[in-house]
Amino acid sequence: MALSGSIVLVVIFFAFSINPLEARGPFDRLSRNPPQRTAAGGICASSVRIHGYKCEEHDVVTQDGYILNMQRIPEGRAGAGDMTKRQPVLIQHGILVDGMSWLLNPADQNLPLILADQGFDVWMGNTRGTRFSRRHKYLSPHQPAFWNWTWDELVSFDLPAMFDHIHGLTGQKIHYLGHSLGTLIGFASFSEKGLVDKLRSAAMLSPIAYLSHMTTALGDIAARSFLAEATAIIGLAEFNPKSGVVGDFIKVICHQAGIDCYDLIAVITGKNCCLNASTIDLFLANEPQSTSTKNMIHLSQTVRDKVLRKYNYGTSDYNMKHYGQPFPPAYNISAIPHDLPLFFSYGGLDCLADVTDVKFLIDQFKFHDVDKIEVQFVKEYAHADFIMGVTAKDVVYNQVATFFKRHA
Repeated sequence: MALSGSIVLVVIFFAFSINPLEARGPFDRLSRNPPQRTAAGGICASSVRIHGYKCEEHDVVTQDGYILNMQRIPEGRAGAGDMTKRQPVLIQHGILVDGMSWLLNPADQNLPLILADQGFDVWMGNTRGTRFSRRHKYLSPHQPAFWNWTWDELVSFDLPAMFDHIHGLTGQKIHYLGHSLGTLIGFASFSEKGLVDKLRSAAMLSPIAYLSHMTTALGDIAARSFLAEATAIIGLAEFNPKSGVVGDFIKVICHQAGIDCYDLIAVITGKNCCLNASTIDLFLANEPQSTSTKNMIHLSQTVRDKVLRKYNYGTSDYNMKHYGQPFPPAYNISAIPHDLPLFFSYGGLDCLADVTDVKFLIDQFKFHDVDKIEVQFVKEYAHADFIMGVTAKDVVYNQVATFFKRHA
């Protein structure tokens, strides 16, 4: 593959995997914007307490040594009432963002605060590599070993650590809510049944597990491309979208592919109907976050191979070393317990969680208990509308709260 082809692929890693608002361009736009609120002092201080809510910062250590930051909003603005009746909800973000991505709109439009006001004990997770989870018991983010992981490790270590922490403090089963990659790691984890004894229900917004019908030109290119050469070009274990390397690559691919970078969000995710311009500016002041290059390769494998399975080490020998078999094991979503309450919400204009792929995903639950599964289709929504749409409270969030209460 020529150098230009490798550059194309590197940018594709960034483009098809990111949360949609990360690609809003042009790339020097921030320098022209007025100062925006950031989470430099922590998410609680910057984005929760300023609205009059109590908020706690928690640190959780995974079994493989990563120190993850979490936020807890134990009550609504009106007060706690009986805390023993407030059921915990864990909200999990997508790729290349952190918990701040749920808190960019006015207070009455932000999902965590809405759920707190609805009577839930709300927790937000921040996976390894994001700005407040760049810690380890023995490793530094400057060491390549710190970044030797994929979303398999989020399934095996990050989610279990969060669940154990919440369950240990509350003694209650947990409602789970994920968006995008947060849904993928939820499906994979629940299929392996390690967390289901602590799980009360799950709500999946813009659910992704199968990505073979993405309706983006960038996705098509990624699915046809080779992976190893791109990582050789990058030469970095940390995939930092804010670095000059990645930014320059994006400029090149936009130029070569004839893509309008200013509207790259629509090119990648579909036309989001309901985003506020000030919310996008606030997003750009805080996101995107780093992940591992290895994680981006794993996501690319998921697109290319059209199978939800563990990381492919590239040769049967390496796979045998890690898995005891020549191919990576697949995650069997249909193994998720049939009596687990599930809520799906997906959009008609979402080019990442494409309608065809979501329908195929839902079909994996055809033997699920009929009274334990709910599906919401929002015709006008694309990928980012589910986390930052100004209408999401009325269209989606109130339905999620009702679902959680129904399965209390």
